[in-house]
Amino acid sequence: MLFKKAIVAASIALLAGCTTVPITGRRTLNLVSDSEMNSLAMTQYKETLTTSKLSTNSADVAMVRRVGQRIQAAVEKYFRDQGQSDQLAGYQWEFNLIDDPKTVNAWCMPGGKVAVYTGILPITRDETGLAVVMGHEIAHAVAKHGSERMSDQMLAQLGTSAISTALTKNPAATQSIFASAVGTGTQLGSQVLLLKFSRNQESEADHLGLIFMAMAGYNPAQAIPFWQRMAAQSQNSTPEFLSSHPADATRIADIERLLPEAQKYYKPR
Repeated sequence: MLFKKAIVAASIALLAGCTTVPITGRRTLNLVSDSEMNSLAMTQYKETLTTSKLSTNSADVAMVRRVGQRIQAAVEKYFRDQGQSDQLAGYQWEFNLIDDPKTVNAWCMPGGKVAVYTGILPITRDETGLAVVMGHEIAHAVAKHGSERMSDQMLAQLGTSAISTALTKNPAATQSIFASAVGTGTQLGSQVLLLKFSRNQESEADHLGLIFMAMAGYNPAQAIPFWQRMAAQSQNSTPEFLSSHPADATRIADIERLLPEAQKYYKPR
């Protein structure tokens, strides 16, 4: 009887934690609240900025913030048009460029905390190429992929009954799981860090990212040459940005398939 009650309680918790990804409509498991994810992100982001060297190249910094703010406006418009602005409650957008020419990467934490590394700029080449990257990373955040991944990891390690306790009573472990979930950590206990996002989540971020960059006034067709350049880069060594991404040919074929939809949102500025 107690076992059956536990199963019922777990099932209720899982059903209550289901959310829907915008645009794709995919149902996901999110057992960690947005406010908790945003709080964890704020802590992790501050630590990253404190321990990193921020770029002093005023032109590049301005470009990152300009692209970020345009995509932010597009995201906010999309959710406003859907009557779902509450999905962005608690967002405090920030866009920073980290001076690290060896790191080919960018990411967006829950709550709109974005970091771009200077090592990716030679591959983005221009503002539109950067919009491909930032649209993709911001899509991860608004699709709540970090929360989905963290929920999966916490469920596997702790079980549904222990998640709320861990969030309040074991912040160090929770922060480690969060770092793993959003791809900013390197180790999780004695286990090697799992790849940052699943391939399905990466493909979903490509889909949403194309639409958000198009809404921001950037030509989504330029995603193809960007990913071709990234594919050429990965022939020598796989950049962190490509850690769990789909195969190059698969990604480019998928983007070509999605372009007609994204082009409907594109209005050049």
